[in-house]
Amino acid sequence: LKAFILKEFPNADQELCVWSSTMKRAVQTSQDIPCVQYIRWRTMEEIQAGICDGMTYVEIEEKMPGEFDARRKDKLRYRYPRGESYEDVIRRVEPVIIELERQRKPILVVAHRAILRCLYAYFMDDFTREQVPHIPMPLNTVFKLQPGAYGTQEEKFDLMSGF
Repeated sequence: LKAFILKEFPNADQELCVWSSTMKRAVQTSQDIPCVQYIRWRTMEEIQAGICDGMTYVEIEEKMPGEFDARRKDKLRYRYPRGESYEDVIRRVEPVIIELERQRKPILVVAHRAILRCLYAYFMDDFTREQVPHIPMPLNTVFKLQPGAYGTQEEKFDLMSGF
């Protein structure tokens, strides 16, 4: 990621802002990126899986088949026991969206897929709420979004293929 950023933003230490989740994976991914400003947002933490936290989907299916089936039927509104739904996450990221809209410098967002789906859906303005949980978010990919007067331009960079 760092090599990609340095290629795309040679003056990253003077112009790039990095926003990340406070969770360990996001912090580790983003901490060595040169930037003028680095902010950790608790708001950008992954969807809270409640009592299913730490379980794989296979484990949830085996140990809690009713929960697994309910989530499969309505991923947008399904709320993990003692956790969150995608509807909750969409509401939770609204302050991040408002701040992103106000920024004039480029921002690298390092977050988790549920959060990235919500941000992507908002800026691409191409998705219904029901589609948000199903937006493909491949790992090791940078989505470069440039909002403009006539919509948002998008470029994707697969970091595993040398961008």
